[in-house]
Amino acid sequence: MQLKTIKMSTNVNLLGKGLKYLGVLIFLFIASPIALTIGFKALKKYENSPSEYLSYLLLFAAVILMTFTIYFAFKTFKVLLKAIFNN
Repeated sequence: MQLKTIKMSTNVNLLGKGLKYLGVLIFLFIASPIALTIGFKALKKYENSPSEYLSYLLLFAAVILMTFTIYFAFKTFKVLLKAIFNN
C-alpha cells in the first residue's frame, strides 16, 4: 500500500497582501478605540456648548471606524487563510 503525499503550497503574493492587510488591521485596532475615547472625552468637556456637535461627529466617526475594523478583520483573515491553505 502506497501513501499519497499532499502538496500544500503557499501563495506568496497573496500572503504578502494578507500581511499588509494585517499591518493595517493592527493600526485600526489601536486607532479606533482611541478615537472613541477622544470622542467621549470631548463630549464630556464640551457639554452645552457649540462644540458639542463636533464631539457627536467624532463619536459617530469612531463608531463607523470600529465597524469597518471588524469588517476588515474578517476580510484580512479570509485572505490569509486563502493564501496559506490555497483554496
